[in-house]
Amino acid sequence: MGPNLLRVRDLQKEFVLHILNNKRVLAFRDITFDVPACSFVGIAGRSGSGKSSLLKCLFRTYLADGGSAIYQSAAGDLVDLTDAPDDSVLDLRATEIGYVSQFLRPLPRVTALDLAARPLLQRGVPRAEAHEVVSRYFERLSLPRDLWDGYPILFSGGEQQRVNLARALAARPRLLLLDEPTSALDSGLQLEVVRLLQEARADGVTMVGVMHDTALLDELSDEVITMQDGAIVERQAPRLALAQAAP
Repeated sequence: MGPNLLRVRDLQKEFVLHILNNKRVLAFRDITFDVPACSFVGIAGRSGSGKSSLLKCLFRTYLADGGSAIYQSAAGDLVDLTDAPDDSVLDLRATEIGYVSQFLRPLPRVTALDLAARPLLQRGVPRAEAHEVVSRYFERLSLPRDLWDGYPILFSGGEQQRVNLARALAARPRLLLLDEPTSALDSGLQLEVVRLLQEARADGVTMVGVMHDTALLDELSDEVITMQDGAIVERQAPRLALAQAAP
């Protein structure tokens, strides 16, 4: 692992429910952690503990209400993802920061190959080459070949999730945020996703991942952060790493 690629300090987010007389709901508060380069930081916790909201603030889908998330770009610039200009955030998304959510938002009349290859195409990679890269991930993720030229908007949840993973991994971002990337996959495919993520980390991809499956988190993570009621309540090395290090 290298120096920190991301430093999160005192991050907080609160939602205002206007339909309920401006009721305020805390998503998380005082979140502080570091993400070293080429590491996998896992985030565990029950539903509603603030995990997904945290990832969305890091990706800037949500605006944080306080704190900072300092990302070191490939150019060496320190960018606070909480208040950087929108154009800067969009540029980083296009070139350096990826995100895999539980749900794919497919575009109408765009094939699976073109959708997964889109980040590469936007960087100027020739279409045939981009399709070749994506095809390798489709094969690894057992996406039936007759779906490659189909429209993901018609796919099942598990098939869409495989397209989503292929798109993110093919792009090889410097920082990849993962929100339950295996939730719709069977156990065999989950293990293949673990292998793909381990390979990506070995190739220099840094990751922050939310998963309910603690066994998968143990296998992937250099550190596991547990959240409860919007706060960090525990930090630990995964059990698997501890077991391997024991005399």
